[in-house]
Amino acid sequence: MAETEPKSKSQIKREMLALQALGERLGELSSDQIKKIELPLELREALLTCKTIRKGEARRRQLQYIGALMRETDPEPIQKALDAIDSGDPQGELQFKELERWRDKLIDGHDDLVNEILNRFPGTDRQTLRQLVLNARKEQEGQKPPKASRVLFRFLRGLSKRV
Repeated sequence: MAETEPKSKSQIKREMLALQALGERLGELSSDQIKKIELPLELREALLTCKTIRKGEARRRQLQYIGALMRETDPEPIQKALDAIDSGDPQGELQFKELERWRDKLIDGHDDLVNEILNRFPGTDRQTLRQLVLNARKEQEGQKPPKASRVLFRFLRGLSKRV
């Protein structure tokens, strides 16, 4: 039976730095993304605190603290969650593209799409939808920045999230 050799100082330091880097990567996520990942409460709070610290020595110390907390945490599920975030959400991306197509068709004058949207999302305010489409059309005709177009997109995204 062979005994396992103790880890060298260099190996311990490499592992510690890798965990700290993983913690820094977590710190780059948005607050919503951090809240969706299964994390120990203390680590989650440290990450959310880190979001409020912008620069300097305080941020460096906070990142070191996160690294220390990471040593007490199993990094594998965290790494899997980060990989899933990095690979993107294909379903969300498809929905985003569909909403963009709807917005563009509505602005281009496909009024039949208004009825389709109203049927698909019952309870939608017809007048608000039509007014947003009208504002976006006027904006495009006047070659103005796409503020109304963005408002229309957000309205459509809000409808899709209600389902």
